[in-house]
Amino acid sequence: MDAIKNDSTSKKIELDDYKVIIKGAGDLASGVAHRLHIAGFPVVMLELPRPLVVRRSVSFASAAFEGSVEVEGVSAQLIKEDSQIGDCWSKGIIPLLIDPEGKLLKKMKPYVLIDGVMAKRNTGTVLADAPIVIGLGPGFTAGLDVRAVVETKRGHQLGRVFYSGVAAADTGIPGDVAGVTTERLLRAPGSGHFFPYKNIGELVQRGEKVAAVGDIPLFASIDGLVRGMLYPGLEVQKGMKVGDIDPRGGEADWETISDKARAVGGGVLEAIMHFLVAAP
Repeated sequence: MDAIKNDSTSKKIELDDYKVIIKGAGDLASGVAHRLHIAGFPVVMLELPRPLVVRRSVSFASAAFEGSVEVEGVSAQLIKEDSQIGDCWSKGIIPLLIDPEGKLLKKMKPYVLIDGVMAKRNTGTVLADAPIVIGLGPGFTAGLDVRAVVETKRGHQLGRVFYSGVAAADTGIPGDVAGVTTERLLRAPGSGHFFPYKNIGELVQRGEKVAAVGDIPLFASIDGLVRGMLYPGLEVQKGMKVGDIDPRGGEADWETISDKARAVGGGVLEAIMHFLVAAP
């Protein structure tokens, strides 16, 4: 691979030409971005103006609200113009651009595009978007609209890369955590503006009021630790996921990248290196 340079004093992999755009900056996409950033890839993330991010303590999407955010020693910064991307990279910062239409794709022409929107369907990603196009989870077909798909469903296949075919279909049932599935999710009891009463990292008890949508209260279904919660004031629809309670309680780690996001990030890194090594 011509990206590897070797001289008498050092060995260094030059990755400046392998620019990566990640669509979405939720917790899984952030796990991917963190892993690629640490590996040396220049990464830029695209988001909505007010992203509906639940695990915001470990999501670079939080920069859309706060201006900047740090996850496990890696910082992301909200930028207003794509001309600021290079400055962020020179400082070791991941730039986050509000670009729901993906206009940067045509302007930057990245070497790698990762669709981490997690919409459970393809919202417009195509093979022609970049030399390497990777989809996370269901909704993509490797060899058709992306070059590889990474499994995002918890279980034995989590993080596996599919170079043909699809990931597991969405069942609508969240992964098992300490024997709990559906009950650990907080869903909007109605449509309107969301207001949390508990902070991420707080312990709650079953039946306790944890949030409200408008004047409709939302109660915890289990004892545990609040692992995720939408930002206050966001508009939500009835049934939408607005929070997450971890049944492991005080043992739950809400401040670091999840095992799931880290496994998915490893799968993405595998796929990128697979295609780089295979490139002529």
